[in-house]
Amino acid sequence: MPFRSGFVCILGKPNAGKSTLLNALAGEKLAIVSPKPQTTRNRVLGVIHIPKKKGTSGAQVVLIDTPGVHRPDTSLGKKMMSEVREALNGCDLVLVIVDAVRKKDASDQFLFSLIAKSKTPVFLLLNKIDLLRGGKNALLPLIEQHAKQHAFREIIPISARKGDGLELLLQKVVAALPGGPPYFPEGQATDQPARFMVSELIREQILMNTDEEVPHSVTVLTEQYEELPKLTRIAAAIFCEREGQKRILVGHQGQMLKKIGTAARLEIEKMLGTKVYLELFVKVRENWREARGFVEELDWRRQLEHLMAPESKG
Repeated sequence: MPFRSGFVCILGKPNAGKSTLLNALAGEKLAIVSPKPQTTRNRVLGVIHIPKKKGTSGAQVVLIDTPGVHRPDTSLGKKMMSEVREALNGCDLVLVIVDAVRKKDASDQFLFSLIAKSKTPVFLLLNKIDLLRGGKNALLPLIEQHAKQHAFREIIPISARKGDGLELLLQKVVAALPGGPPYFPEGQATDQPARFMVSELIREQILMNTDEEVPHSVTVLTEQYEELPKLTRIAAAIFCEREGQKRILVGHQGQMLKKIGTAARLEIEKMLGTKVYLELFVKVRENWREARGFVEELDWRRQLEHLMAPESKG
């Protein structure tokens, strides 16, 4: 049996459990998770290395977590949907994940229309089955209902949060991938640079600690990232759209910003394995979600180009 490898795109509506699935399959936290819609704004890549065993030659599964599928109404939304379409191009398998507990609505049609013209094999994952009332009796009609939407290669009930069905899913994913060499070296879990993951961990704490329009109006940019022998120094800017949002983020006598910073620092230290000195600044940039140029600069790939530019010139 040849070594198998390929790119697997995880597709779904906001809050379907895409990032939870990525983290569960990868065995570590690569994507931030929150109950707020549109938590994921960029493609997040996770690499699963499956070693050789008796009778198998091993495999490498490259998972691509994508932003929630929605009809965009801002420059940020359009950028998020372009991330979805780029992930779909050239992938070997699509995992469409749906919330088994939520009732279908018009937005489901938009989701399935994205894969309707695709020739890529598609698995349907019915997620959150642990929350489904009626157990298997409720599951069977749900499978029949979704089977009419598309010619799915597989329909697999799972609970990404509890890990139910994930071993079977991974087996079927590997079996569906073509033979080929690994794309990433052994031990590499993601292509994301640490400074981008730092920005996301800070944003995750903002999502967890604020409400209403604030979480959607905020983005984070790591402006300084310095690795010292026993300490990593980080300075990050939190951008919001209005002064009122800034007041909420800073809080009374700076208490909210301190709370966000402390929680984020602990998560960053856990990820990096070093002590971290973290400074946070809140800046107002009106209607940044509509500013196409600024939204483009939020892409870590673009940020990396800027960071590498002085080196390439020298």
